[in-house]
Amino acid sequence: MPGNGLLETSPNYVINKAVAARFQQLPQPKDKVQVMYVWIDGTGQDLRAKSRTLDFIPTKPEELPVWNYDGSSTYQSQGENSDTFLYPVAIFNDPFRLAPNKLVMCETYKHDHTPTGTNHRKAALEAMTKAADQKPWFGIEQEYTLLDTDGKPFGWPKTGFPGPQGPYYCGVGADKVYGRDIVEAHYRACLYAGINISGENAEVMPAQWEFQVGPCEGISIGDHLWMARFLLHRIAEEFGIVVTLDPKPVPGDWNGAGAHCNFSTQIMRENNGIM
Repeated sequence: MPGNGLLETSPNYVINKAVAARFQQLPQPKDKVQVMYVWIDGTGQDLRAKSRTLDFIPTKPEELPVWNYDGSSTYQSQGENSDTFLYPVAIFNDPFRLAPNKLVMCETYKHDHTPTGTNHRKAALEAMTKAADQKPWFGIEQEYTLLDTDGKPFGWPKTGFPGPQGPYYCGVGADKVYGRDIVEAHYRACLYAGINISGENAEVMPAQWEFQVGPCEGISIGDHLWMARFLLHRIAEEFGIVVTLDPKPVPGDWNGAGAHCNFSTQIMRENNGIM
């Protein structure tokens, strides 16, 4: 993608991906599976991941071992008690390493096995369990912005600004949308992973996009949304691009970004409900 400064700002962009692909094509032993554990760190918005080898193909989270990591390096513990634990809660297919390998969304727990400060899933699951008879459905529209590693929106001129907003929303054409390859790769990867992604579109500000997850029932909306976010960051990494969920990535008269939530219960969805 010449002309946007990537060669100067992103080391990932200049790595020869064909060389890496040679090794990804090596046969995988039939008795070995690579499993990547994914979790939310102490910022409450950034994701971390690390991998391990198993000798079986997991089909449900309960089959996976609890694992640990250094929480003092993820803003989740002090150095003297840094062991922090990963409890697997949702399994997805791995679109990078391909079958039979897996991605696993995890909850995080402190050394005393109480939830970390950013483990909000535990309380959410308790609420969803109590409300299970209402069959709550969620759909979330996640907006995001693509950036060069220098912090400038991807495709924007390095000095000045693009033309005023108007032609970019759901736009088509090289002068209206930037980074569609990333968006399409993310869409297909989510489908492969088993994430209930329901669509995508270019947003109002150039270099801004949106994907939609749902409808998902109960706690699964969080698992699917966070894994979709992980895939987005991970795929953009391949292109040397940064993804931000910042609600106002560019000051001034430029569109902001959010995660719009849609909600209904079974009664709301029935005839004469309030949908």
